[in-house]
Amino acid sequence: MAALLAGCAAGPDYKAPPVDIPVSWQLEAPWQQAAPGDADDKGPWWLRFGDPQLDALQQKALANSPTLDLAGARLAQARATLAGANAGRYPQVGVGARAQRFEISANRPLTNYAAPNYSTVQNDFALNLTAAYELDLAGRVRRSVEAATASAAQSAADLENTRLLLTTDVASAYFSLRSSDIELDVLARSIELQRRALQFVTDRHDLGAVSGLDVAQQQALLDNTLAQVDLLRKQRSQYEHALATLTGTPAPSFTVAADVKPLVPPAIPIGIPSEALERRPDVASAERAMAAANAQIGVASAAFYPSVMLLPSIGVDSRMLSSLFDSQSLLWSLGVTATQTIFDGGRIRANVDFTKAGYDATVASYKRVVLTAFQEAEDGITGLASLDRASAQAQTAVESSRRVLEMAAGRYQGGASTFLDVITAQQALLTTERQAAQINGQRMQTSVFLVKALGGDWCGALPRSTAADARTGCPAPLRQVAGTR
Repeated sequence: MAALLAGCAAGPDYKAPPVDIPVSWQLEAPWQQAAPGDADDKGPWWLRFGDPQLDALQQKALANSPTLDLAGARLAQARATLAGANAGRYPQVGVGARAQRFEISANRPLTNYAAPNYSTVQNDFALNLTAAYELDLAGRVRRSVEAATASAAQSAADLENTRLLLTTDVASAYFSLRSSDIELDVLARSIELQRRALQFVTDRHDLGAVSGLDVAQQQALLDNTLAQVDLLRKQRSQYEHALATLTGTPAPSFTVAADVKPLVPPAIPIGIPSEALERRPDVASAERAMAAANAQIGVASAAFYPSVMLLPSIGVDSRMLSSLFDSQSLLWSLGVTATQTIFDGGRIRANVDFTKAGYDATVASYKRVVLTAFQEAEDGITGLASLDRASAQAQTAVESSRRVLEMAAGRYQGGASTFLDVITAQQALLTTERQAAQINGQRMQTSVFLVKALGGDWCGALPRSTAADARTGCPAPLRQVAGTR
């Protein structure tokens, strides 16, 4: 009967709750659906951006981040807890030894009034082997192992999620810094242009060709642009300090040299919504939390049933060391203890209700994480498509603004218009160039955000090409190819 009961366990068996998964994303040009596989490598996704300095920062962050070390330590704790829970499946065996010399009181209570007590001094030597084994009739141990297994898997998913968040935070801060570099370069070129214009209008003023108003207007424009430089430098220093912290480096001893180069987001295969759930480590963590909470219901429910322990022991005991291992010194016992709670004022029922409520909370948390995952992925997909179109339009606006400035400068030099037209054109060019730089920075940020929303990279998801990336073994990122963005 014990063997049959051991096949049962208190509490419900775990079944993941159903979630409403959309069939596809709301795609818009130039997106097309790819077919990534869940078994594909999820990283290092940042290599797709083709930036050696970003690669170095990511490796430094993975090696030195205290946040990642903390998540790794929690995983080690969870695995140790699982090992401790698994130990409950086996007998606990112990050995004991005793050696003492003692005196018995002559005035101790009598066991027989006809036989008086005497005071004696003697030795006592004992050696015994004990064992204890819990018959898991109600499945308490089994449910405890299930809970510890799920908790260890949850900690492993949390570690992966921490790694993903760390690498995306590094990339986000890095691209924000590079976007600031590009904007600072735009301002530097605008300042050079405005200073040349100021010198030109000053020379004309000295010749009496224009009034002092033109000089004052150009000087005001230059001063305003110089003020924007200081604000951008402040922003850049904050991104640099963030990178220092993320890479485990004190901010005062960390610098990133300025670099102005085109920022181009890589191709990111998007797959289908259900694959995002399979890949996102935060979703996996929330699902494992449900499994652990469900198992805790069984652990709490097992208290309704008897606790049965087998307690065998064997050993030897003698007053003389020379006869300790004689057959007459043998002693043993074989017993079973069983305890059953009769009345506890509702404590066990309250514990079960508490664990059930905890499970309901993990179900709600899981559904919230799933909905957030769909929202973030859809935001990234639609946002990146919109930013692609906005970037192309912003570049067209920059070219138009440059032509307007050339025309305004020519008309002013020819006396056909006032210098106000030139100032307006300069300001418009500065605005459009900064807008183009900001939009491109947002494209990079959204690309990183989409990688995080999809749970990482798919190494083998892009169509194979003859040009392979030697660093990753993945095909070189392609733009506008069938099946990818």
